[in-house]
Amino acid sequence: MGYIGTLSLILIVTAVAGHISVRMGLPAVIGQLLSGIVLGPALLGWVSATPFIKDFAELGVIILMFMAGLESDLQLLKKYWKPSLLVAVLGVILPVGVIDWCSQLFHLSNVESLFLGVTFAATSVSISVAVLKELNALDGKEGTTILGAAVVDDVLAVLILSLMVSLFGGQVGTSSSQSTNLGLTLAIQAVFFVSLFVVVKWLVPLLMKIGDALLVPTSVTLMSLVICFGLAYLADFIGLSAVIGAFFAGIAVGQTDYHEVIDRHIQPIGNAVFIPVFFVSIGLNMSFNGFLNDFWFIVVITVAAIATKLLGAGIGAKIAGFSWTSGYEIGAGMVSRGEMALIIAQIGYQGKLLSADRYSAVITAIILTTLIAPLLLRQSIHHQEKEKLEGSVHDH
Repeated sequence: MGYIGTLSLILIVTAVAGHISVRMGLPAVIGQLLSGIVLGPALLGWVSATPFIKDFAELGVIILMFMAGLESDLQLLKKYWKPSLLVAVLGVILPVGVIDWCSQLFHLSNVESLFLGVTFAATSVSISVAVLKELNALDGKEGTTILGAAVVDDVLAVLILSLMVSLFGGQVGTSSSQSTNLGLTLAIQAVFFVSLFVVVKWLVPLLMKIGDALLVPTSVTLMSLVICFGLAYLADFIGLSAVIGAFFAGIAVGQTDYHEVIDRHIQPIGNAVFIPVFFVSIGLNMSFNGFLNDFWFIVVITVAAIATKLLGAGIGAKIAGFSWTSGYEIGAGMVSRGEMALIIAQIGYQGKLLSADRYSAVITAIILTTLIAPLLLRQSIHHQEKEKLEGSVHDH
């Protein structure tokens, strides 16, 4: 029963840390991420990344992205698909190129340098979603573009990773399947995205009506979770991120007449229990082993990771017609690497694409970008609001 004590400790510490963060004018996410670093191997060593914590955290990020999909405006997502594509593509190309070059300055091999570029090309939108929700900025044009771009971003990162593993790696086992024929994998993923249209349009509304007819408590919410976990599993099974499936499940359920009651039921489940564990689990990966030896490598990679996303995604947004202020907010929303980069780093480490002596330094850089991202996003949203306020004053 030790895991019950661990869960209790995580929940109380994240509640207090989140409260202190908000009182200091910071996003609650910062306190929750720092809780993982303090409780984990980096400092106190009271909590470790056990299979229980990992599974619980995975449920947390799936529920978080389902909530994001539930609150997303499908019409806005359709409207901003071109900017999302531009933001994602430039936000992948720049990190891959610059971090590849930076890594070679530290005498990493060509393959390892390229792999690091791919690792930092991925975006963990789940951190940004938490901040956007907290500041009620999720359903604006910038928030919508960030969500759309993050989905494209994850798909691109997974495709590049699949290609690298096929060309340079050993037989790497991901959470879904062994490295197989790349062409077949791409075809299956294409079919998945095409079939999402059928799921959103017809299947989910039908399932929700069936759920409504069941004579059990909260049957509608139960059916929505079945849809969420089912699509998350399918996405993971074909080699995509589970969060992509959960996000589209949220969008599909959000189009039905039941979205308000589901949102009201899901929020307490996610925010009270599962999501805090997810944020803590990221902090648990932090370690100060060899920190001083790799200090400059960590600093350079962290700065490059932040700057390339800010610039790449920001320039993509500007080309798509956004202002520089909006471009900065969108870029800030794409900075966080979180669980996506951690998973890719782990796959690369297992597949001999990332050496053991650099692994800890790379994990540290990923967590530093994840900690800094919410601060940048919050500051950019406040700057945007200030600019709008000044504009309305001038208009009058």
